[in-house]
Amino acid sequence: MTWWRGRSPAFFFVASAVLLTGGALAALSGRDDLSRTLWVAATVLGLALSLLWTVRSVVERRATVDVIAVLALAGALWVGEEFAGAMVTLMLASGRLLEARAAARADRELRLLVERTPRTARRRTGGRVDGIPVEEVAPRDVLVVGTGEVVPVDGRLLAAGTFDESALTGEPMPVERPNGDDVRSGVVNVGPPVDVVATSSASESTYANVVRLVEQAQATSAPFVRTADRFAALFVPLTLGLAGAAWALTGSPLRAVAVLVVATPCPLLLAAPVAIMSGLSRASRIGVVVKGGAALEALAAGEVVLFDKTGTLTHGRPELASVVVAPGAPPAADVLRLAASLDQVSPHPLASALVGAARARSLDLVLPTDVHEVHGYGLEGRVGDTGVRLGKARWIVGADDPAWLRQVRRRAALDGCLTVFVAVDGAPAGAFLLEDPVRADAPRMVSALREVGIRRTVLLTGDRADIAETVGRIVGVYAVLADRDPADKLAAIRDESAAAHTIMVGDGVNDAPALAAAGVGVALAARGATASSEAADVVLTVDRVDAVADAILIARRSRRVALEAVVVGMGLSLVAMVAAAAGLLPPAAGAVLQEGIDVLAIGIALRALLPTRLHTIPMSAEDVATARRLREGHDVAIAAVEQVRAVADGLHTRDCDLAPVRALLARLEVELLPHERADEAELMPLVARALGGPATTTMRRTHAEIEQQVSRLRRLLDGIEPGSVAPEDVTELRRLLYGLYAVCRLHNSQEEEGAFALVPAGPLVTTPTRRGGRHRAPG
Repeated sequence: MTWWRGRSPAFFFVASAVLLTGGALAALSGRDDLSRTLWVAATVLGLALSLLWTVRSVVERRATVDVIAVLALAGALWVGEEFAGAMVTLMLASGRLLEARAAARADRELRLLVERTPRTARRRTGGRVDGIPVEEVAPRDVLVVGTGEVVPVDGRLLAAGTFDESALTGEPMPVERPNGDDVRSGVVNVGPPVDVVATSSASESTYANVVRLVEQAQATSAPFVRTADRFAALFVPLTLGLAGAAWALTGSPLRAVAVLVVATPCPLLLAAPVAIMSGLSRASRIGVVVKGGAALEALAAGEVVLFDKTGTLTHGRPELASVVVAPGAPPAADVLRLAASLDQVSPHPLASALVGAARARSLDLVLPTDVHEVHGYGLEGRVGDTGVRLGKARWIVGADDPAWLRQVRRRAALDGCLTVFVAVDGAPAGAFLLEDPVRADAPRMVSALREVGIRRTVLLTGDRADIAETVGRIVGVYAVLADRDPADKLAAIRDESAAAHTIMVGDGVNDAPALAAAGVGVALAARGATASSEAADVVLTVDRVDAVADAILIARRSRRVALEAVVVGMGLSLVAMVAAAAGLLPPAAGAVLQEGIDVLAIGIALRALLPTRLHTIPMSAEDVATARRLREGHDVAIAAVEQVRAVADGLHTRDCDLAPVRALLARLEVELLPHERADEAELMPLVARALGGPATTTMRRTHAEIEQQVSRLRRLLDGIEPGSVAPEDVTELRRLLYGLYAVCRLHNSQEEEGAFALVPAGPLVTTPTRRGGRHRAPG
C-alpha cells in the first residue's frame, strides 16, 4: 500500500495522458466514437478520484476545492464536452504529480541524513579491534574509523585526518583535521584510517541529535497554508455562484461548466504548500532544520530576536587566554605542551581548549601513559619521562598562597576566566586562564538581522551584568537583560511577545523553557543533543550563529514566493472564470488554459528552492586557502601578544632585568611584524574583495599602529645603557608594552570578525579549480 501511495500520482498522470492523447489521435484519424470513448474514460477516472478526495476531505474536516472538480467533470459528461473533461482530469493528475515531486525534492535532504546513521563502530582494545553496536560505545573508548566510514560518535583525533563534513555543514570540500582536533559524528573519513577517542556516547552525539530533529521536522500545515484552506472555503461558493449566475442569465449550462472547468483545481492549494516545503528544503541545505511549515511561517514573521549568551553569542566552550608560569618552572610553551599531551585522552571540555591551543602553536604532542583521573581533583599521568598533573589549585599548589597564585586569581576574577593549574614532576608549574570568547560571526549576524527587518535584538542571560554588557556592546544588540534565571527569562519573553513576534536563540538546557515560550525557538545543536534542541522549532546543525539571519531570510523569501504564486494563480483563474461566464471561453479552451495557470503557479512556488544571496559571504577557493594559511600565522602571533602582557607584569623598578624585554622584542620582530605585513599584502585585499574596500580601513590603521609601537620599543631599549636602568625607563617600558598589548588584542578581534569569520571552519583541502570559481562558506 505504501509503495502504491508513493507512485499513484505518476500512474494517475500517465493514465490520464494516455487516454487524452489516444482520444486526440483517434479524432485526427476520423474515429470519433473511439476518441469519445477514451475521453469519457479519462473523465470518469478523474471524477472517481475527485469524489474520493472530496469524501476524504469531508471526513478530515478540511476545506477543499475538489468539489468543483467533481461538478466540472460531471457537467462535462452531462453537456457532452468529453475533451474538456479529459483535460480537467489531466489537470488534476499533473497538479498532484507536481505537488508530489516538489514534496519529494523538498524532503530529500532530510531523508538522506537519516539513511546515513552509523549502526556499528570498531573499538580498539589493546592490539585487537572488535566490531560493536554503536550503542555500546562509551567515552574514552578508542575507535578505528576506516576510509569511507562514518564517524560513529563525537570524539578527538589521535592522528591527523581528512573528512567530508557536508552532511552536517553543507561544506562541499574535504576538511583536514590535525591530531588532537575534535571530530563530530556523522562526518565521513575520506583519508587514511584514523583512531578517535570517544568523548560522548552514541545517543548524545551530534549526528544522533540531528537524526532526532529530522524525524520531528515533518512538513506540517503552515499558517499560510491553513489560511489558504480557509480562503478555499470562500472560493467554492464564489465559483458556484458565478457558474449558477451564468447559467441562469443565459440559459446555457455550457457556460456554467466552462466556469467550473477554469476554476479547477485551485492553484492556491498547490502553490502554497510547495513554496513552504521548498523553503524547508532550502534551509536544510545551509544546516538549519526547521520543524515544519508552521515554524517556517513563524520565523518569517519574527520582529524581535532574543539571545542567550553562553554558547550562542559566545563559543560556549573555553579557549586558552594566557599561561601564567610559576617561578622556576619550565617555559610557558613547554608547560602547555606537557599539559596538552596529557589532555589528549581526556573527554573533559577544558581538555579541548588546551589541546587546541597547543596545536595552534605548532607544539609537538605525544600520547601520555599511566593516565588516571582523581575524582573531584583532576587528571594525572606521564608524558614521556615527565610526570604531569592537571586540576584544582589546592591539589597542585597545596595550602600555600604564593604571589603568582594570587595574581592568577585576580586576573581570573577581573576577566571572568576559568583556571586550570598544572604541576610538572610534582612541582607547581603554573596555571592556564581560559575564557569563553565572543563568536567572531556574532556582530555580523546581529547587523544582518537588522538588514532582514528585525526591529529589536536583546541579550537575555543569567550571567553577571558586567560580562553581559561587554558582550552586548561587542555584538551590537539593542538591550541587555542580565542576571536572569529561567523564570525571569520567561517573564522577559512574555513582555516582548506582548508587543511583537519573538524569536529566542539559545543552546543550553536552561534555555529550553524560554525557547518553548517564544514565538519561535532557535537552538544551536552543532555540538550534540540538549533539551533546548528538543524544545526548539528551528535547530542549527552548523556551528555558525550567522545562520540565524540566513534562515530568517529564507523563511521570508519562501512566504513571499508562496504569496506571489497564489496571487498570480488566483488572479488568472478569476479572469478566466469571468471570461467563461461571458461566453468568451468554451470548456475545452478553458481546460487547456487552466492547465497552464496551474503549472505557472507551481513553477512560481518552486522558485523558493532556487539559491539566493544570503548574508554568508561567498569567497573563492583560492581566497579561502589563503585566509586559512594566514590564520596559522595569526594563531602564532597571538601567543607572542600574550607574552607582551606577561613581560610587562614582570617589570620592577628595582634591579630591573631587561633580558626578557629584549627577548620579547626579538620575537615580535621575527613573528609578529612579518605576520602583520603578510596580512597587509594578502589578507586585506581578500577582505576588500569580499566586503568592499572600506571594510579594511580600521584594520590597516591598526597595522600601522603596531609597527609604530614596536619601533618605539626598539628605540627605547637601544637608548638604555646596560646596567643603568632608571625607574622612569621601567615606567616607559610598561606604558609601551601595555599599550602594544591593548592595540594587538583589539586588532586580533578585528581580524577575527572582519576576515577569519568569513571562512568556513577547518583547513580546506584544496583542489584544482578554474580561476574565478566561487566557493560559498556554509551557514
